[in-house]
Amino acid sequence: MGYYDQEYENKNGKQKGNRNGSLLAGFLGAVLGALLVIFSLPALANLDILPYDFNIGAKDVAEEGANLEDRIQKGDMKTVNIDVHTAVTKAVDEVSDTVVGVVNIQEVGFWNQSQTSEAGTGSGVIYKKEGGNAFIVTNHHVVEKASELEVVLSDGTRVPAELVGSDELTDLAVLTIDASKVKKVAEFGNSDQVKAGEPVLAIGNPLGLQFAGSVTQGIISGIERTVPIDLNQDGVADWQTEVLQTDAAINPGNSGGALVNLDGKVIGINSMKIAQSAVEGIGLAIPINDAIPIISSLEKYGEVKRPYMGVSLQSLGDIPSYYWTEALHLPEDVQEGVVIMEVEPASPAARAGLKEKDVIVELAGEKVTNLLELRKQLYSHKVGDTIKVKYYRNGKLESTTIKLSEQSSF
Repeated sequence: MGYYDQEYENKNGKQKGNRNGSLLAGFLGAVLGALLVIFSLPALANLDILPYDFNIGAKDVAEEGANLEDRIQKGDMKTVNIDVHTAVTKAVDEVSDTVVGVVNIQEVGFWNQSQTSEAGTGSGVIYKKEGGNAFIVTNHHVVEKASELEVVLSDGTRVPAELVGSDELTDLAVLTIDASKVKKVAEFGNSDQVKAGEPVLAIGNPLGLQFAGSVTQGIISGIERTVPIDLNQDGVADWQTEVLQTDAAINPGNSGGALVNLDGKVIGINSMKIAQSAVEGIGLAIPINDAIPIISSLEKYGEVKRPYMGVSLQSLGDIPSYYWTEALHLPEDVQEGVVIMEVEPASPAARAGLKEKDVIVELAGEKVTNLLELRKQLYSHKVGDTIKVKYYRNGKLESTTIKLSEQSSF
């Protein structure tokens, strides 16, 4: 007596011989049929019995190749050459020779002896040739405290430079060099027409002259940005600079270089970079339309002539609210303004009758909420302008007119 599986295997074994014989016979028949078809096809093709052209081979391929070559020569088909020159490379070609290195050389004392050494390098842009001189715009902080200045041209030539003028508030400066070796000047664009998302290039000398003429590409990330500037490092912002924001890499040494659109025109002067561990890809540039009047003033006067009032000021918000009613006697609804802390004798403010503890709330018809806004409004006027001032004195709103005069500070 056996298991079921054993009986099933023995049963299959008895049938195996017959099945193999049938398979062998079928295989031989298929081979003979295939051979018959293969040998009969050429004969049938020659008799034009077949419905298709059987004679396809290397000859036909060669003829087709010859036909293609003949068509190309006749102009029926054209070869395409790809021009690798893009708008980016054209813009770089247009501007790169106008971007230079600026070397700040300072005196260093050592054992009662003084010598000079390079304190740092930045970038600059050649924007004009006139009277045998070439004019270069750069940043104030690039040339600050320099006893000597040198400019390194795009071909590596070093030439001495002279400082024409510099403005700390806007971080701009103008230099001149001998124009004999200058072959090209940059063209200024219109920064007022710049839009967010527009492609731009930053050209300069990041990390020193070793990487001179470096180009980085990005877009305009934002327009009409404002950045607070603390000039005297007292922790209080003295000015707000309007800038263009870009994600094109701007590193130390790029300062003073060119921010360029794809037309090859300078739309900004690279000025600074927010360098924080949590911030990446935020570069800032001074819009060229804002820079042009500063450049013109530096060329003409060696400084920027701004109107001044002759007062020491402080934002109301920086004063403890206890003093608003006790010392300044302000109405409860007055929450913003600028407090006069001191008035210079014989100054425009003194001649207008302004006094200590007056709280300015309006200048030339524009509301004033803090010191930065007051300076912005004041510097939008010219020396000699007469403007109206509204202020609170002992709780009462009063007004006066003030004729602005010239001085480099308040």
